Amino acid sequence: MRHPIAAGALAAAFLAGTALTAAAADNFNRTATFNVVDNLPEGADPAKSTAAEIVAVTDDGMTLVYSDSPGRRIGMIDITDPHAPKAAGTVALEGEPTSVTVSKGFALVAVNTSESKSNPSGFLGVVDLAEKTLVSSCDLGGQPDSVIKSRDGKFLAIAIENERDEEVNDGVIPQMPAGNLTSFTLGADGAVDCASKTVIDLTGIASVAGDDPEPEYVDINGLDEVAVTLQENNHIVVVDLATGTVKSQFSAGAVDLDGIDTEKDGVISLTGSMKGVAREPDTIQWIDDERFVTANEGDWKGGSRGFTIFRKDGTVDYDSGTSFEYETVRLGHYPEKRNKKGNEPEGAEVATFGSDHLIFVASERASLVGVFKDEGAGKAPTFLQALPGGIGPEGLLAIPQRNLFVTASETDLREDGLIGSVVTIYARTESAPAYPTIVSADDADGRPLPWAALSGAAADATVAGKLYAVTDSAFSQARILTIDATKSPAVITGAVTVTKDGAPAKLLDLEGIALAGGGGFWLASEGNPEREKNKTQSTLVKVDAEGGILEEIALPEALAANATRFGFEGVAVTGTGADETVWLAVQREWKDDPKGMTKLLAYKPASKEWGAVHYPLDKVEKGWIGLSEITAVPGGLVVIERDNQIGAAAKVKKLTFVSLEGVTPAPLGGTLPVVEKKLVHDVLPELKAPNGYVLDKLESFAIDAAGEAFAITDNDGVDDHSGETQFIRLGKLALPM
Repeated sequence: MRHPIAAGALAAAFLAGTALTAAAADNFNRTATFNVVDNLPEGADPAKSTAAEIVAVTDDGMTLVYSDSPGRRIGMIDITDPHAPKAAGTVALEGEPTSVTVSKGFALVAVNTSESKSNPSGFLGVVDLAEKTLVSSCDLGGQPDSVIKSRDGKFLAIAIENERDEEVNDGVIPQMPAGNLTSFTLGADGAVDCASKTVIDLTGIASVAGDDPEPEYVDINGLDEVAVTLQENNHIVVVDLATGTVKSQFSAGAVDLDGIDTEKDGVISLTGSMKGVAREPDTIQWIDDERFVTANEGDWKGGSRGFTIFRKDGTVDYDSGTSFEYETVRLGHYPEKRNKKGNEPEGAEVATFGSDHLIFVASERASLVGVFKDEGAGKAPTFLQALPGGIGPEGLLAIPQRNLFVTASETDLREDGLIGSVVTIYARTESAPAYPTIVSADDADGRPLPWAALSGAAADATVAGKLYAVTDSAFSQARILTIDATKSPAVITGAVTVTKDGAPAKLLDLEGIALAGGGGFWLASEGNPEREKNKTQSTLVKVDAEGGILEEIALPEALAANATRFGFEGVAVTGTGADETVWLAVQREWKDDPKGMTKLLAYKPASKEWGAVHYPLDKVEKGWIGLSEITAVPGGLVVIERDNQIGAAAKVKKLTFVSLEGVTPAPLGGTLPVVEKKLVHDVLPELKAPNGYVLDKLESFAIDAAGEAFAITDNDGVDDHSGETQFIRLGKLALPM
């Protein structure tokens, strides 16, 4: 029986101004984010990639143990204070750890030592956590992928995947050697008896490449039955560990998906469909002794974008269909640039917190963890909340005895100036969920309005709490969104596409929006004249209220000749009628600017005259600094000045005030007057408050008709980004005179 989650119920709750569980007693909120690079051994190169892929915890719940495959080590984190996790050291291994579990005082680590995909090898490492040393190892005879200890502490199960080579035969299996399920017995002290090794043959079972099973993930229930996913084979096997016999086995099956995005075209369009999509499950977790849940990531053929609850006889008790994916869309986390398999649910965890039996499902590409309440066999689980974290959460760990939940995100993008691998800690307390801060309502078809990459904002002139925002070049079609900020979280209630001659306008990179006199909007398109293909200039665009382009105003030739890719990053309007002036913030110095100075351009629509002033940028020790927004206020302008740094490296994320009293923009081509700036508000504390990492792109600011100020971060369309958007309520700000 299939019981899809009622997405409309969740939407209704958000529109009412609260998440479904805001009135409930307990919710998870992030308490801390630990950067894996802060736990390197002495002498390690901090520039090299790190990872936290799978995470386990010691029996007392005070120390996390994670696998760091590129570092060829495991790491420990002291979480005695979950608000202030501390580096607790590492243990080097002669291979790549793929998974880890804890057995009393030992970390039992599955280590891959394969010289090639066709010649796999590996061992089980036994690490004394007190001494932080590898004390013994057991040969596995193949490449391990997942390891789990039984609840009674008697057995250890390991999925020996012997994974396929995607470069051979287009990745199609079979590709020998075949994988297997390997088990060991554990001693009273928690150590492994290598002599007890048992290899359980899984060949001849799956209908897809049955001679080449590729076990992906294992979990053990209270009856010492191990459930194994054969991901590439789209199959599930249940084995009795005491006897090594197969209790049940069945295909993971396929689903039909309707109302999904199927094209990587820069548009999130929930109108496509796919038929007969193999689930190809990755992680598997027992819910009780009769049911388990799978995260259906997919691999070479499938991926059903959700999760499924099976009974161990193969009966499907529940399938999430598109509902979980729709929540990633609603929260602005949908990965359009990686949408072949949608949000790709990969990780899962099950645990009981108080009286609530909870299911956690991690979306690898949306970088979001859904929390669901199990309502029992034959019933649909209830969606409770969504948790943000690092990029690509894979390892999930519940610590119910301490009311904690942990995610391990393996993606490390520090080489590109972005965030590295992190471990995120959440606590379940009597508080409302802090995330999301902004969501979308449903459209006329009952599907969430797609959004991401909010890059500029403006406030309605008369309606308090009504904002407009634009999306940038993360999408191929520029859009103007309407936001109801009176709700918490804020709600995107409508959207229009910017059009030219009745068709979606092309090559717009909108970074700013302002109300135009007489109706409609002024839009700022950043452009990139340094791009080899599809070169564009920064452009000022005027549109009507429905997004139809009325006028495109190009830069004067002398100005365009000195432009760089760091173009328009905001637009504001002062004055009315013949005195209407459109101000444009240029992000960084152009070729004709002195170092440390960027332009505020002034354009008069009535006379079509251009002028400019210089804005002095702060100096920074790392990266660059520039402007990201400009907003008209009485007496002048407020701009966002920020560096391009992320996480702990972020130093400048602030609002400044520029008085226009006595300021006359000078004609282009000559010496420009330099404006004075005054600090309005340092936004770093608000960016640190969610206990994640400081997001780099603070890009939108607006003050509504009631004088309430709002700032919004840009999530880059979830491209090499966690997808997190922070909609920040700043209250009434005092502006310098």
